[in-house]
Amino acid sequence: MSEHPHIHATHPQIVKRLKRSHGHLRTVIDMLEAGRSCHDIAQQLHAVEKAINQAKKTLIQDHLDHCLDEVVSPLEGNQRHSIDEFKDIIKYL
Repeated sequence: MSEHPHIHATHPQIVKRLKRSHGHLRTVIDMLEAGRSCHDIAQQLHAVEKAINQAKKTLIQDHLDHCLDEVVSPLEGNQRHSIDEFKDIIKYL
């Protein structure tokens, strides 16, 4: 673990999204314990999964946009081409 905090502008948004997901997950657990329908539970689980996946995607994109750029910025344009393409295509994951 790094000694210095590693915080980006998107981190507060990611924390907010994950806290909301945490609340939804608690609801799913309550629904299971209450015997709610599988359809309702699956729908809520899907919402939790999407929120967590979006948080992960935002974190990775942010890392590529900031941390990776620090490493490859000294490279010339033609050498950066593959990195730039990778950063562009990852949004489709």
